Amino acid sequence: MENTKTKTETNIDEGKTPKPVLSKFYHWEKTTPNNTYLRQPYGDTWKTYTWEECGLQARKMARALQDMGLNGGEHIGIISKNCAHWILADLAIMISKNVSVPFYPNLIASQLEHVLEHSGTKVLFVGKVENWEEMKEGIPGDVKCIALPDSPATEFETWDQVIEGMEPVQGEPLPDINAVNTIIYTSGTTGRPKGVVHTHYRHAKSMESVQKLIPLEKVGRKYFSFLPLCHVAERGIVETCSFYSGGSISFVENIDTFVKNLQDTQPSLFFAVPRIWTKFQLGVLEKMPQKKLNTLLKIPFISSLVKKKILKGLGLSETIMVFTAAAPTPKSLHNWFDKLGLKLQELYGMTENAGACTLMLKEQHKPGTVGRAYPGVEIKIDESSGEILMKSEWVMKEYYREPGMTADVIRDGYLHTGDMGKIDEEGNLQITGRVKDMFKTAKGEYVVPGPMEWKFAADSFIEQVCVMGSGLPQPIALVVLSDIAKNASREAIEHSLASILALINAEAVNYERIKKLVIVKDEWSIENGILTPTLKIKRNLIDEKYLEEAEKWYEMKDTIIWA
Repeated sequence: MENTKTKTETNIDEGKTPKPVLSKFYHWEKTTPNNTYLRQPYGDTWKTYTWEECGLQARKMARALQDMGLNGGEHIGIISKNCAHWILADLAIMISKNVSVPFYPNLIASQLEHVLEHSGTKVLFVGKVENWEEMKEGIPGDVKCIALPDSPATEFETWDQVIEGMEPVQGEPLPDINAVNTIIYTSGTTGRPKGVVHTHYRHAKSMESVQKLIPLEKVGRKYFSFLPLCHVAERGIVETCSFYSGGSISFVENIDTFVKNLQDTQPSLFFAVPRIWTKFQLGVLEKMPQKKLNTLLKIPFISSLVKKKILKGLGLSETIMVFTAAAPTPKSLHNWFDKLGLKLQELYGMTENAGACTLMLKEQHKPGTVGRAYPGVEIKIDESSGEILMKSEWVMKEYYREPGMTADVIRDGYLHTGDMGKIDEEGNLQITGRVKDMFKTAKGEYVVPGPMEWKFAADSFIEQVCVMGSGLPQPIALVVLSDIAKNASREAIEHSLASILALINAEAVNYERIKKLVIVKDEWSIENGILTPTLKIKRNLIDEKYLEEAEKWYEMKDTIIWA
């Protein structure tokens, strides 16, 4: 076992074997059949589905899958933006005791072809996707496709056609607790996506731990789903938690209706990534400058009215718990929302541990950290590399068809997360970077870019940033400007970027200080391969694209360079 210098742990509950998560759905289907479960927006109206209606549709599709010869353990894919039928398809897969394999709805043909073939997917549910005409070229001919409502894939049999005349599966059939539940493909920041295998046991055990910290039946009355359901976080926080709480899920019609749909929902539990929280903040400040907001928040009676109006406008007036994850949330953003009465609670996890590693509770609120270990989680820090190692009963079974990769990431029972971190005296975990993101400068010093990049988030002119510099004397930062910057003068942009750069360098040790800030013309996107489906930067491609030019930029006299 690696040398370790710090660790924190909580006792693992050795209670009785849990039932599969599907049993929770059956509970609400039976006890609250007429309550609304799913809400799908169409313009000014919402199409609603009760628990009973959801059960009936899922049971009919489960029967249809069985009639296709998919009687258990077969791999069935879902590729769609979030919608009611995403949940119904997942339920049908569970009821028929098969394995769900969800995919990102913005994959290009070659990416989809790889994951379909690698996973051995037999049937694919196709819903709303980014570019169907291009994407469909990646579907092998032997994969049977079923079109969900609102899908552009009009060449396939539809959901309604498939279930028409089907006898629903009866009773409450449950898959074996140790059977595989799902294979979730990672977004692939450092290579081909890997298929993370989770069993029903792991799924249920992680939720046992969650329930010890979060009163789901109290806070989970209304959910709002907009981040990809194929990602472990959204699927856990929205779909699975709704099974446990009996709450309803509302969806987004499209990007243009996001604000309206959220305002109509006013969720009680809400999860977003830092980029979304920043957009919320900027949206408020466009209508009410910070100076005026500060003044109003100091006046007792007015302060209360202003907070209520802002939160209602954001769609968060009834929110009891709000979560933030995927990247560290700047302290300044925490403090800003705290003044409005929202305490952003950081989560930390990854696909390989079912997204459940640490959680920041309201009463243990400490910005700059991602909270403390869930019950049943042990965390320690590798002494030599600073890598976070974790152990729990819900660490993945394996990477599908990748025994070598599995053995490399799970050693002596510990998951090697790839993240670097520290644990403070109160047991809070702080993320300090990614092990594989480190690079060596020409001076022989190792630089961890993550913490510096996170600080750039405070500048609204910056949409994307990547700190690089392998082989250079000092690091440089590449920046893609935001939409807000497009309406600003060059002078204002340069002044703002110079200011944020000075602040970041003031806190850095000598060899970490960023020498140049380069504004690049090209946007980094999924289409050009620079971003993963979860919008993470592929650093190896950044190096390939810019490293040769970086040497020339480094020698220029200006600190802010327009490439």
